[in-house]
Amino acid sequence: MDLRHSPVVRAWQQWRRPRDLPVPAGSFDTEGANRRFLLYGVLPLWCVPAVADWLMHRRTRIEETTGMRESALHALMMTEAGVPVAMGLLAKVNPLVLSVMGGAAVAHGATALWDVSLATGEREVRPVEQHIHSFLEVLPLAGLAFTCCLHADQVRAMLRGGVTPDDWKLLPKNNPLSVAYLAGLGLAIGACVALPYAEEMTRCAKAARKRKTS
Repeated sequence: MDLRHSPVVRAWQQWRRPRDLPVPAGSFDTEGANRRFLLYGVLPLWCVPAVADWLMHRRTRIEETTGMRESALHALMMTEAGVPVAMGLLAKVNPLVLSVMGGAAVAHGATALWDVSLATGEREVRPVEQHIHSFLEVLPLAGLAFTCCLHADQVRAMLRGGVTPDDWKLLPKNNPLSVAYLAGLGLAIGACVALPYAEEMTRCAKAARKRKTS
């Protein structure tokens, strides 16, 4: 099968063609307020506890205790959060996207429990770090809740198993988010999430090699 002729592939080839989704700053209707808070509140807010958690790991010298095992769980949780966020930002919100978001939120919560169980057995997890974890665990659920409020018709379609064939296809948004917003959020996530936790994993890997050679 030639994927170039697939309707889904053709749709993604055109994904920047429609007019950008308007998010007016002066609008106070419920939909506009929810969308504005989700895009400029919930998603950027993720960066703050992420950096704070990384600092807690560094302060308690994670590389000398749980090391790569816990750092790998952090990478897994970032994937469980990042994939549905990327889908929500780029793709049309339909039953497929909502199902992935819901499944990822459950998986993220289970991995977070695994992470804390591992950490508390081998290193000091202070009350401040535990409180930071509570923010990191609730933000995926908050993002999912706001998305469901903005797309209640798609929630109903998902509960019915889908209404149209497109309900279970990964399609681009009818009106994409602006390039400026996507680039800004991408830079923030890269600087506050990807880079710090890549540094953590590198530090843990170096400590593991040092222990092995000594």
